[in-house]
Amino acid sequence: MTASTRAGEAGLLDVHLTLLAEALLPYRSAESLLGRWGTELAGILAGGGRLLVAGNGGSAAEAQHLTAELVGKLRGDRQPLSAIALHAETSALTAIGNDYGYDEVFARQVRAHGRPGDVLLLMSTSGASGNLLAAARAGRETGLRCWAFTGPAPNPLAGACHEALAIASPDGQVVQELHLVSTHVLCEYVDRALPAALAAAGSATAAGSATAAGSATAAAPATAAAPATAAGPVRSGVEVVVDGADQPIEAGRGGTA
Repeated sequence: MTASTRAGEAGLLDVHLTLLAEALLPYRSAESLLGRWGTELAGILAGGGRLLVAGNGGSAAEAQHLTAELVGKLRGDRQPLSAIALHAETSALTAIGNDYGYDEVFARQVRAHGRPGDVLLLMSTSGASGNLLAAARAGRETGLRCWAFTGPAPNPLAGACHEALAIASPDGQVVQELHLVSTHVLCEYVDRALPAALAAAGSATAAGSATAAGSATAAAPATAAAPATAAGPVRSGVEVVVDGADQPIEAGRGGTA
């Protein structure tokens, strides 16, 4: 029985709730995926990584909802996390669309903002939007982890990403509503995993600093004491040049969102 047939026999709200209820039972299996994604994302964001999100229409609004929860907060106060909704930069979006075509509006931004190890999350009820497929290709080429929220699978976007959460409902409204639930649950898992992720990131940073300091000390030549009769000032010391080309990029990314 189609939704329109049901609508003729019952109220619209009842029809909608019936469709939602039908999708909820298979949706419960998303728990483990959302938990794993949330834990992984917490580690990436705590380490200075970034989340890029994109969608069209209602999915664009949901993408922006997700980034707002991470940059702002979901429940309790915590540090802001780097997350960007790619459709929200309207000048860049329209310039790219005008110069390169609408299929490139997200892909070009992925190449600009994404760094290896970042996460790209693409949202689509159909799983067939050309600009999201182009963004997925750009993300994989750039070294990002590509995830998707989609409607029923199989679909092209789910196939183009590393992993996908596919909502088993033929109704686009139900798909978007469960994408919103997924957004909230994902952020809950990020918040739950964040303290441990921050502690691990801090320990790694401290260990790296200690190792670098030890290496510099070991490499420093011994400086003999200057004889008392030496003429003129004696200059002694060690100049350490640290080649950390990637480190400034990582450290600075959280502050540029």
